[in-house]
This record gives sequence, structure tokens and C-alpha cells, in this order.
Amino acid sequence: MIGGLRLLMRHYFMGDWYVAARQMPFINARHVPLLPKVAIYGAGAAGNQLVAALRMGRSMQPVAFVDDDDNIATRIIAGLQVYKPKHIQQMIEETGAQEILLAVPSLSRARRREILECLEGFPLHVRTVPGFMDLASGRVKVDDLQEVDIADLLGRDPVPPNQALLEHCIRDQVVMVTGAGGSIGSELCRQIVASGPRVLVLFEHSEYNLYSIHSELEQRIRREYLSLQLVPILGSVRNPGRLLDVMRTWRVATVYHAAAYKHVPMVEHNIAEGVLNNVMGTLYAAQAAIQAGVEHFVLISTDKAVRPTNVMGSSKRLAEMILQALSRESAPVLFGEDGVHRVNKTRFNMVRFGNVLGSSGSVIPRFHEQIRRGGPVTVTHPNITRYFMTIPEAAQLVIQAGAMGQGGDVFVLDMGQPVKILDLAEKMIHLSGLSVRSERSPHGDIAIEFTGLRPGEKLYEELLIGDNVSETEHPMIMRANEEMLPWDVYKRVLQELLGAVERDDYDRVRQLLRETVSGYRPEGEIVDWIHQQRRSDS
Repeated sequence: MIGGLRLLMRHYFMGDWYVAARQMPFINARHVPLLPKVAIYGAGAAGNQLVAALRMGRSMQPVAFVDDDDNIATRIIAGLQVYKPKHIQQMIEETGAQEILLAVPSLSRARRREILECLEGFPLHVRTVPGFMDLASGRVKVDDLQEVDIADLLGRDPVPPNQALLEHCIRDQVVMVTGAGGSIGSELCRQIVASGPRVLVLFEHSEYNLYSIHSELEQRIRREYLSLQLVPILGSVRNPGRLLDVMRTWRVATVYHAAAYKHVPMVEHNIAEGVLNNVMGTLYAAQAAIQAGVEHFVLISTDKAVRPTNVMGSSKRLAEMILQALSRESAPVLFGEDGVHRVNKTRFNMVRFGNVLGSSGSVIPRFHEQIRRGGPVTVTHPNITRYFMTIPEAAQLVIQAGAMGQGGDVFVLDMGQPVKILDLAEKMIHLSGLSVRSERSPHGDIAIEFTGLRPGEKLYEELLIGDNVSETEHPMIMRANEEMLPWDVYKRVLQELLGAVERDDYDRVRQLLRETVSGYRPEGEIVDWIHQQRRSDS
């Protein structure tokens, strides 16, 4: 009797009012806090730690475990019933659970995807915990819980990196990243720091972004007792003098050129800036690399450079072609110079990949925000598809691909299978514990609206041109063989292109891109803001 009372009081003071109120009649149920009821997927050590942390935090009420281990199914663990996955609906009805927290940190991504697909059919908000190191201390709060990692929906486990390739162009070298504060550039910087450079030059035109990544890396260097110099440089890739000064001053050995405008509709509406940044910025960075004796130059490119239908994609493909042409020249006369042959010792290589999860302006954060606000979730077209990869995986593969390049190589990352954006939107709604509102389900929670393809947007993206593709020593990286023109031809094109941009002659800009970039097929009228305004005024 006394032992049972002690156990019940322990439940009460540990925050497990759910169990205590059911078994202690002298506790008035009206005084039991109405906390969100959650189930825990995984009744192992991590799940038990999570239950203890939630009870201590008194912000959520754990009511059940779900586990597919037959040895513990139907048992009582930590005062909670363990249900099999096939009995989840029964669990919801018996406990009133509104949410389920994943406590299965060691599972492969493919297995996590299977679990998420199983949970999609139930009215449960699915979330994960940030890290189990904090569970025992009780620091987990509702605000610390995270939405499901969308990478788990892709179901593909990343290939472990080849450490020798990661370090080949970085270890004890002076490395420079342009666009260092952007989504890709900042992750490149994080990966580079881990590979032991002597100096890392952060080149960025946004003061705020530069401050953010510099502060983050400084803290990491102090925390991990790393010995490297960080050099935060404010500058634009459209300033060739600034680029050359930086590369020469620090004797840069490796450049990762991530600075670019990547948002398709934004570049379509601002053609001049897109061309100046993506084409001329790459040209100026490449020429500075030749003049400064840089050994390795890696361009971060995009799947939108393949048979482009927009200015962004065609500008990135032209940037690739410029580097391919320069890589064939041992002593080129650079653009803007007359008769001066520069010794070229730089290996120029390009890495092409698709969308990365969580990058600025990407679809995933937008869907999360739209769901949080109650909808609607906006999708451009019911059949639109995209390739996706996590930012850390993409950055690691970029570094490894760059290390394999011999000069003029275009590398293509294995992005897995394309994802239908409509399916992704529906999964995110379901995993938020909500239902899709449609003609068949008029009482659903969140509507999906189709807004139409935006200027320059494709239904699907391609990563390769043709079938002339070869394997490399890395299973996730392929080498594509692309057509190109001689360097002298590009110099003439660049001169004309720059003149057309300076005159705001966007018809000529589009014509030059179409004549130079193989496969460029612009769709629709020119939608540049200046072009449209001048036409409306005339």
C-alpha cells in the first residue's frame, strides 16, 4: 500500500499527472494541467530519456510508446503502454495523443522514411528532438523540438566522404570562398574549416552575411582549439581589382566560387544584375585567379544550366563555358587586355547540382511558414518536380569533386530521384498532423493552391547534357563532357554582352545568350522590370 502510494506520488511530482490522476482519486482532475498529449516513437534508451525529460519539463504529457520490437510490444515501460505501429489508431483513440515524437536517432534515413510514410495516414503532428545529450538534464522544451528533417523524406543515406579528397585542396592551404555568407558558401566554409586550412578568406558583398558566418566560425575555432586564420573581406565579384588584391595578398591556392544570383524569377526580372554577377563576376574571379597564380578554382554551378529556359540558367552555363575555354589556354590574353599573354596555371573545374534543402528562398521553409499560418500552401504546377540534396552533403561533394578535376571538367552530383513538389507539400501537411483540403476533402485543414509556372521556370530540371558521361572514383560524382568554343570567341561575345547590358538592351542580351549557350530556349516575353516599364511608357 505504502509502496504503491510512493510510486503514485513519484509520478505526480515527476510531472506525470496523466498516470497519477488516473490512479489517485483524491486528485481533482480539474487541477491536472491540460498539456499537449504526445506519443513517443521508440521505447529504447532514447525514448525513455525523452519521457523523463518531458516529465521534468512539464510542457508536454507523454501518454504512450510506439515501437515495432515484438519483445516489448504491449508492455508497460516508464508507466506508458507500448503499442505496435499497426495499432497507432487504437493508441490515438485510447490516449488522445495529438503528436508523436521520433526517438530513434540511430536509424538509417531509409528506415526513417518508412516510419514517416507509416505515420502520414494519422492525425498526428510528427516532430523530432534536437539531440539526446540534453535529455537527461531536462533541457528539452516544446520550442526545442524540431519539425521532421525533410531530408528523411528523400530516404537516401549520404555516402561517407573520401577524406583524402576533402583535404586535397585544403589541408595547410590558403582557401578563399566567394559568396561566403550564402547558403552554399557558408556551408562550404564550415566544411573547409574541418579540413585544416592554414587561412580561410571569406569574400562576401553582404556585410550582415559576412558578419554572421565570421562570428560563427570564430566561435567554433575557439571552442575546438583550431589553428587557422580567418580573413573576412567585404567585396563584390564584380570588382576585378578587389578580387586580384585579395588573391595576391594572401597567396590564395584554392578558390570556391559560390557567389551568384540563383533565384530564377528574380534574375528574370533583373536581367542586367544577373548577367553582371553570374557571368562577369565569374569571369573577373577567374582572371584574377590566373593573374594571382591560384592552383584550383571550383565554380558552383546548377542543374538549371542544362538546356536552360531562363536567364539564370543560361548565365550559369555561359560561366561554365568561359572556364572551360580558359582551362584550354596556357597563356591567354585576358578579357579587357591587349596583347598581354598571362601564364595560366589554374585548374578550372565546375560542379553542377540541383536544389539544396533549406537554402535561402527554397520551397521547404516557405511550405513550413505557410502551414504554420494555416495555409494555403502554394505550388506552381501539379506536375513540377525538382532534385534535392542536403546542404552539408552538397558542400562535401563539391569539395571532393573539385579535388578530382584536371581542368575544364564539369562534374555532376548524383541527386537521387526527382521529387514531385505536390507530393512534398502533401507530406509536410500530413506530418504536421493536418489534412489536405480539396474537392474530395472539403473539410480538410490546409488547402493547396496552384499559382502557375513563374517566368523562366521549368516543369523539371536536368543534370546532364547527352549521354557522354563517365564515372569517377566517387560513386556520387560523375564527369560530363560538354561542348565549348575557343576563348577568343567568348571574348568577343563578352564584349557585346557587356555593351548590351550597359545599354539596357535586353533583346540583344537574350539574343547573345541564345546564340552562345547551346540549348538555351527562352520561354515567354522579356519580363525585366526596366524593359517592361520603358515599353509601357513609350
